[in-house]
Amino acid sequence: MTTTTNSGPRTRTPASRLLVTAYGVCAYLIFLAVFLYAIGWVERLVVPRNIDEGPRAPAGIAVAIDLALLSLFAVQHSVMARPWFKKRWTRIVPEPAERSTYVLLASAALALVMWQWRPLPHLIWDVESSTLRILLYALSLAGFGLVLVSTFAIDHFDLFGLRQVVRHLRGKVPAASTFRVPLLYRSVRHPLYLGFLVAFWIAPTMSVGHLLFATVTTAYILVAIRFEERDLIATFGERYRSYRRRVPMIVPWKGLSRR
Repeated sequence: MTTTTNSGPRTRTPASRLLVTAYGVCAYLIFLAVFLYAIGWVERLVVPRNIDEGPRAPAGIAVAIDLALLSLFAVQHSVMARPWFKKRWTRIVPEPAERSTYVLLASAALALVMWQWRPLPHLIWDVESSTLRILLYALSLAGFGLVLVSTFAIDHFDLFGLRQVVRHLRGKVPAASTFRVPLLYRSVRHPLYLGFLVAFWIAPTMSVGHLLFATVTTAYILVAIRFEERDLIATFGERYRSYRRRVPMIVPWKGLSRR
């Protein structure tokens, strides 16, 4: 049984609450598997197929396919995160499962990118020194580490939908949004995005395909920040405007990347 409130359909029965929780846990585990695979895919480590491997296509067609895949990911990631979309979406999806559904579809979009990616393996650079390669791998992996640490700094389990479904299981209302500035976020406003940029650009081997991936994802990140900050200003008003004036956007030095 469900009842409809101003915030969308809300599941009432214990069985349906348990089902929503199981759905949220499954969505999170799928995300975790896809994210870990993506690390290996970008880094060319461990996984059976990486960014420079896969079905081949002529260069022009490969670029068109890869751009279409990245565009699909960007549209899904941005549109579903907007408040106006959430308001309409929760008329269909139970509100506690909204974030889990977002995470599940984002994971599916990323998996599709890796599955259908057409490699462009021509090398731009390939570091030969073993010591330097290890150092670059370490820095790139540290970027992914920064992404993970950043999620825990702001509430990892809320970001990926687990807290919402667990609160729902316990019969609690959704937690209210609060404005906090954890340690990492005192140096840059978007350490999570900084981590991705480090991970994507610091590479011992840079192919044309990897360069295309890094360039397009960087452009997407810069656009996504604008949308995200607009929503944050709408939610927190002058508190976020003041924070934005004080703290750089991406580069962790005052006076740089301020806007």
